[in-house]
Amino acid sequence: MAAATDPDEELLGRVALGDPTAVRALMARKLPRINGLAQRMLGDGAEAEDVAQEVFVRAWRQAPKWRPGAARFDTWLHRVALNLCYDRLRRRREIPTEFPPEQIDEGPAPDRGLEAAEVGSRVAAAMARLPDRQREAVVLCHYQELGNIEAAGLMGVSVEALESLLSRGRRALRGALADMR
Repeated sequence: MAAATDPDEELLGRVALGDPTAVRALMARKLPRINGLAQRMLGDGAEAEDVAQEVFVRAWRQAPKWRPGAARFDTWLHRVALNLCYDRLRRRREIPTEFPPEQIDEGPAPDRGLEAAEVGSRVAAAMARLPDRQREAVVLCHYQELGNIEAAGLMGVSVEALESLLSRGRRALRGALADMR
């Protein structure tokens, strides 16, 4: 994609020059999506915040060296976040624990009803059981609202492979949540 079409190019240039206003603007623009991506991939709010923080540290370090070219900055940022999530997921598998860690209930407030909390928990649990690549495809396309072409590029697969991952992921989710219809 041409550098002129990257909506973050001007802002990133100002970040590279150390402009604190640009840093705040970049964080305000990108942090909610990156944190949401990490939250959905990892299922842990504290870990997601750590990943988001590391993503922006890397972006800050990369800004002076950034050369517009083949990839948009947003695509690079998502790839860094996904890589950090996968690093953490691999470490989880390597350290068996006797009991699962305590997790904060990220569901809706109690006044929204117990049913909504149960639905959210069931969907999150079903997402967590998906194979990593299927979960990544579902998160990028449905939660991060990326198009198939951009999501496929981020994942390093063809659009057809992405659609296959999405199809298998959706089918697994429908099966896991079939009793909720």
